[in-house]
Amino acid sequence: MYDCIIVGAGIAGAAAARVLAEEGGKRVLVTERRSHIGGNCYDRPDDHGILIHEYGPHIFHTDDDEVRAFLSRFTEWYDFGHEVVAKVGDQLLPIPFNLNTLHLIFDGEKASRIEKKLIGAYGEGSRVNIMRLRENEDPDIQEIADYVYRNVFLYYTMKQWGQKPEEISPEVTGRVPVVISRDNRYFKDVYQGVPLHGYTPMFERMLDHENIEVMTDTDCADLLDFSGEEIRFRGKPFAGAVVYTGAVDELFGCRFGRLPYRSLDFRFEHLDQESFQDHSVVNYTVSEDFTRITEFKFLTGQRDACGTTIVREYPFAYTGAEGEIPYYAILAEENERLYEKYRALTDRFSHLHLLGRLAEYKYYNIDAMCRKAMDLARRLAAQ
Repeated sequence: MYDCIIVGAGIAGAAAARVLAEEGGKRVLVTERRSHIGGNCYDRPDDHGILIHEYGPHIFHTDDDEVRAFLSRFTEWYDFGHEVVAKVGDQLLPIPFNLNTLHLIFDGEKASRIEKKLIGAYGEGSRVNIMRLRENEDPDIQEIADYVYRNVFLYYTMKQWGQKPEEISPEVTGRVPVVISRDNRYFKDVYQGVPLHGYTPMFERMLDHENIEVMTDTDCADLLDFSGEEIRFRGKPFAGAVVYTGAVDELFGCRFGRLPYRSLDFRFEHLDQESFQDHSVVNYTVSEDFTRITEFKFLTGQRDACGTTIVREYPFAYTGAEGEIPYYAILAEENERLYEKYRALTDRFSHLHLLGRLAEYKYYNIDAMCRKAMDLARRLAAQ
């Protein structure tokens, strides 16, 4: 019945399915363990009519014209430059730390002096890794680097990852730049925003094709067997392409132990007031047990909504318990070695393709994941 089977209906699975069905004419089955499509991008109206992102805020941003054009076939956009602030003491400071932030925390003469030094050392418009900035021997630059490290990076990152600073991967520290500009936008991509009517309708349109069948509330283990030397579907050998976007350790019963992840506890609250924080996202980089608060009406353009809905995010170590979701791979050499043991088990299946943050134990932005899914699907469609 099917030429291809895709496990997972998030951005990786949905984009791959559409390209395979449309450009390759393949009959595609998409299975999804959850009761909904869209993966972690899934959104829905809450009981008060406010569109919420069930698994935390997701902002689409890209410089990839083709990815933007592909997704634009299935949605219109609410375009905006996403801005984030950090609560440090009584101040709300733009992050990433930039020249505007500099002038908020230091007096005019000192801020102007440091600004000139930063531009002279790194160039206007540059993005400087916090660890690189801390290596600068100039006392003024060291002072600003130390401020950013303590008030923006250190405690927030320890909360987020549950690790000491020296244990945190350079890939993580690389996401904390100091920006030598006055641009308060969190991302610098040409295109920024969210689907105008929500991510879920976008996914529904993407998967609405005569060659695509979607099964939600379906664990792939009930259909697919990877225990032997060939993939079996409903008890029979399956020779078509299988694109797997789930957790690769679970594919093999976690036989070597679970891959470590960080998970999140989302606590939603509706308030009968016009606004809670007047910003879409406020990061709590020093205080509080949670890492950030999202106020959805500022993220989705529902400024006229009655009341407001917020969500606090509390990170914790993923254990695999029912209801927990693995969000962020913990990148460390030991964990990479464990991942490689699982990946090696897939080598015997020439038509099994691992795709996505769980299957590849990597972090992907939406656009990068969509691009990789489209490229893989086109290769498979040509076969």
